[in-house]
Amino acid sequence: MIPGIRIRRGGSLTLLALTLAVPRAVAQEVEPASRTEAIEAAKKEKGTHLEPYKPNKAEYWVDKAEDILTTGLNWHPFFENAYSGGGFTLGAGYMKHVSSYNLLDVRGSITFSGYKRFETQFLAPRVFDRRGVFSVIAGWREATQVGFYGIGTANTSADDRANYSFKQPWVAATLDVRPSRRYFVVGAGVELSQWQTGAGSGTAPPIDQIYTPATLPGLGAKPTYVHSQGSVALDWRPAPGYARRGGYYGVTVHDYSDSDSQFGFNSVDYDALQHIPLLRDTWVLSLHGHVETTSTKSNELIPYFMLPALGGGSSLRGFASWRFRDNHSLLLQAEWRVMVNRFFDTAVFYDAGKVVARRSDLDLDGLKKDYGLGFRFHGPVATPLRIDFAKSNEGLSIVFSSSAAF
Repeated sequence: MIPGIRIRRGGSLTLLALTLAVPRAVAQEVEPASRTEAIEAAKKEKGTHLEPYKPNKAEYWVDKAEDILTTGLNWHPFFENAYSGGGFTLGAGYMKHVSSYNLLDVRGSITFSGYKRFETQFLAPRVFDRRGVFSVIAGWREATQVGFYGIGTANTSADDRANYSFKQPWVAATLDVRPSRRYFVVGAGVELSQWQTGAGSGTAPPIDQIYTPATLPGLGAKPTYVHSQGSVALDWRPAPGYARRGGYYGVTVHDYSDSDSQFGFNSVDYDALQHIPLLRDTWVLSLHGHVETTSTKSNELIPYFMLPALGGGSSLRGFASWRFRDNHSLLLQAEWRVMVNRFFDTAVFYDAGKVVARRSDLDLDGLKKDYGLGFRFHGPVATPLRIDFAKSNEGLSIVFSSSAAF
């Protein structure tokens, strides 16, 4: 019996009273005592109908491609150019595990302008109790029409282009270690290579029609280099290939020893990179500074094709590749990156830089500048496709790259 209702036997009045009273009484029994209890009840009801997140079609196919490329197949795309400025690249590689973590990767690429690259890499990503990454790579590459515009920033023109070519076999070994598994990184490497330079193809005149060995050091040279390097850095980015927070601050010292003692030199690279997340990583302000300095060895010269250079895909993007060359270089970059979704970003960027003959001239006067808009397709740790539209006083440039700008 429902409390408060007395049922009399027989008669329509009793039935009417029961009909009106039952819903009211039941409501009184189940009505929550407070708003808090009502919210808790709604949460419990919602919890009984939980379903896993279903990605949209675009996310589904991207996830599918990542699974195939990382776990499902040994074959993979390879879009790294033999040398900057070679144009659109086609390539592939075959990767195979030789132990639980160590990899052997054979890969190659080619461009429509005849740039070629073939190499084999052994990669051990977890040496020294997972604190180090060891790599050995051997390869051969050819570039058919590399641009050379003269020495310096102020006294060169885009119309001064001459083309040269080179072929280069090389073998190199590198080791990077985090002694404390934290931010501090030390690295070392050694490389043996030979530069076989010559006249270039393409629409610009061959370099040997414009210069002579007396006017351009290294013209026609074939130096064999033993290149050794050492680096120290602080690096707390989640991954070098794609990051939305963290930073990198490092110094790398290079020694290029020529077997004929004609073209040996030393160089030092200084790098500073900082990602500043805004709005919980939805927006990121990324800043990059790079300085490269060189010094010659006694009675030796730096060949023109080994001078620090700016221009192209990852430096002054609004200028042609290798547009500016000299003994020292300065590069400053800023990007405002906006996350569209978890595999696609857009960016507004600004680049400024210059090359100089004297180290003391590495200041902010006379910088070459560009700006533009970029689109990046990426995964959690890599950027396999980057497209940048950059504008400078020398025109509009379009950059296609298989790596992050910085």
